[in-house]
Amino acid sequence: MKSVEIYTTQTCPYCHAAKRLLTKKGVAFTEIDVGRDPSLRDAMTRRANGGRTVPQIFIGDQHVGGCDDLHALDHDGKLDPMLA
Repeated sequence: MKSVEIYTTQTCPYCHAAKRLLTKKGVAFTEIDVGRDPSLRDAMTRRANGGRTVPQIFIGDQHVGGCDDLHALDHDGKLDPMLA
């Protein structure tokens, strides 16, 4: 299974929803909380090609986008193959 990284903040409901979906699928992920460290948010923004909102989700080296993008991939049956 590919590595999954998710940039979050503690109070973001979309972050919690994305983590719930990943957890429900049994996917281990690395969470990077950008809420208290501006340098982590800057790194996230660079990596996400300018995306400043959370969550920003990466599967392997591929930028997936945010929570809605993750759920859309799952709905379309494309998430599981990406994770494999």
